[in-house]
Amino acid sequence: MTPTYAIGDIHGQKAELDRVLSLIEADGGKEAQIIFLGDYTDRGPDSRAVLDTLIEGRDAGRNWTFLKGNHDRMFEWFMANPIRHDPHMMVELYWLHDRLGGNTTLASYGVDASGQRREKDVQADAKAAVPQNHLDFLRSLQLTHIIGDLMFVHAGIRPGVALTDQTEEDLLWIRQEFHNSDANHPKLIVHGHTPVDAATHYGNRINLDTGAGYGRPLTAAVFEEDTAWLLTDTGRLLLKP
Repeated sequence: MTPTYAIGDIHGQKAELDRVLSLIEADGGKEAQIIFLGDYTDRGPDSRAVLDTLIEGRDAGRNWTFLKGNHDRMFEWFMANPIRHDPHMMVELYWLHDRLGGNTTLASYGVDASGQRREKDVQADAKAAVPQNHLDFLRSLQLTHIIGDLMFVHAGIRPGVALTDQTEEDLLWIRQEFHNSDANHPKLIVHGHTPVDAATHYGNRINLDTGAGYGRPLTAAVFEEDTAWLLTDTGRLLLKP
């Protein structure tokens, strides 16, 4: 099996993205197959630069696959006509809220999303500032990617539901029902979405979201058949169940 690399939630951290891409290149070369698990924007300061980097890699013909995260969809939906709000969120939250970080994403494009402005005016400024290829990229993102016995997805799956019958809502948002399950899923699920202190192998799933959106290191892992390793500055570190 050709090594497959995966990168957890980036959340606007360009320097961390550059760091883990360097680790992957050192381990697997420029042609390495990389799966990005979504949540490229929000919270961190460099969302625009992150998307530029991903799009440049895609256009250069890199073997990169991009999955959609809930934050990526919120960005996409904010740019729709009319603005779409995600009904999964609590009533008090919205994409531009400090907790979700859409305001920092727009700031990376030079757009003022402060609380006393009207959403329609913020969106108008965003439409003038966000490049069309960034919007096209957000719309093109996949929900899942399967390689052999591995399934890559942003948030997870609903246990007991066939992989082909999973809903977009669950693939982008699910937490407790997935995390609390010890079921043997049809595939080993590699996901992000819910920050953990360190990348963790739970036997039936592997979580690679290590909180880059909150200033913690971004994580990259490499998979060969049923074995996973973390990539570190000193090489591979076996990731055991």
